[in-house]
Amino acid sequence: MLATLVLVLAVVSQAAARYTADWTSLDARPLPSWYDQAKVGIFVHWGVFSVPGFGSEWFWWHWQGQQPPDQKCVSYMSKNYPPGFSYPEFAPQFHAQFFNPEDWADIFKASGAKYVVLTAKHHEGFTNWGSPHSWNWNSVDTGPHRDLVGDLGETVRNRSLHYGLYNSLYEWFHPLYLKDKKNGFKTQEFVMNKLLPELYNMVVRYRPEVIWSDGDWEAPDTYWNSTEFLAWLYNDSPVKDTVVTNDRWGAGCACKHGGYYNCEDKYTPGQLPQHKWEKCTSVDTHSWGYRRNMKMSELMDLPTIIEDLVHTVALGGNYLLNVGPTPDGMIPAVFEERLRSVGAWLEINGEAIYASKPWRIQTENTTVPVWYTSKGETVYAIVTTIPPKPTVQLLGPKTSADTKVTLLGNPQPLSWSPLTPSAGLIVLLPERPSSPGRAWTLKLDGVQ
Repeated sequence: MLATLVLVLAVVSQAAARYTADWTSLDARPLPSWYDQAKVGIFVHWGVFSVPGFGSEWFWWHWQGQQPPDQKCVSYMSKNYPPGFSYPEFAPQFHAQFFNPEDWADIFKASGAKYVVLTAKHHEGFTNWGSPHSWNWNSVDTGPHRDLVGDLGETVRNRSLHYGLYNSLYEWFHPLYLKDKKNGFKTQEFVMNKLLPELYNMVVRYRPEVIWSDGDWEAPDTYWNSTEFLAWLYNDSPVKDTVVTNDRWGAGCACKHGGYYNCEDKYTPGQLPQHKWEKCTSVDTHSWGYRRNMKMSELMDLPTIIEDLVHTVALGGNYLLNVGPTPDGMIPAVFEERLRSVGAWLEINGEAIYASKPWRIQTENTTVPVWYTSKGETVYAIVTTIPPKPTVQLLGPKTSADTKVTLLGNPQPLSWSPLTPSAGLIVLLPERPSSPGRAWTLKLDGVQ
């Protein structure tokens, strides 16, 4: 009798845990814990747009979609390609002949990132895998003649990194999408015959632990059938227990519905948000995809990246840093250098980043800029510049007789003295700390 009761309760509990296809239910789903612990990810924008490598990954739209067209793109095509050359003709030139997923995964692992998100399909509609719903407009039928999504996923996971996929809901020039758009999104031919079958297939085939949705803003979530898809994803998909999603599931959803919030590209909140969020940004400040004509002055330098990362994590966010590979399949050397340098900084300071939580004070700026994180009873003060003097003043922490201060990377306790009887301390540094990216971390035990 007892065994029967336990079984009944288990069945009822399981049924109660199912999510329904509405935002009230879906938004109540707890975020799988791995995501908040990971903190740092790598974004990869790669596709046919990498072949022209001009302007940005929006090249096709800027050239032939928007009205009037971007004259820089028009001029670029007229000077470098024959009359009548069409965008799909770039696809056979997307060779990826130097693409070695082992090398990419080594770079991503060395960066200190804990997850990787690859563009499975951008707004151009080209899929980096052999989608049965994108005939002859995918990386198996043309261009590389390879399953790029699968090849990278295997090597990334072999290094114990989580693997996610970016997917654009809309496609600029797909005839079914344009037909639905003309009908004011009252019809769903594109959604039912292209988008949803492809999404289900992608999830079952590759089991991504992040679905980074985009291209949602022209139509409401009811057109995309977003809540139905997410209910299946959370209830019955092969990744139902581990998958995380963002907030781009229809016009008006950003910063309101979904898993974690992106809100907008390069979003930086002014204060601690109440909801888990992620900042996505790109080493190339002008583009997410590869640009042939990028200049060093247009790239984020290491101190800027580290400060941005620290700022994001101190405010409870994850940091997703983008690189754009070449159409040959190489990660440009300058991007590799940035990623490996971030990893060198995290090798020393990662204790203050991974699995950390925001502290009661997130930042202060007395003698130098300081960002705080915490982990259990330990507080970390991350200083994002080299101090002018061999001392650092911290106003927020409340010290005690048990307070101990160390510098990450140097186990020797540092001398300190109270700033006031109630709070604050002055820390004497053994020497001016040197660290990749200029930022360095004080570890504070026994403070409140």
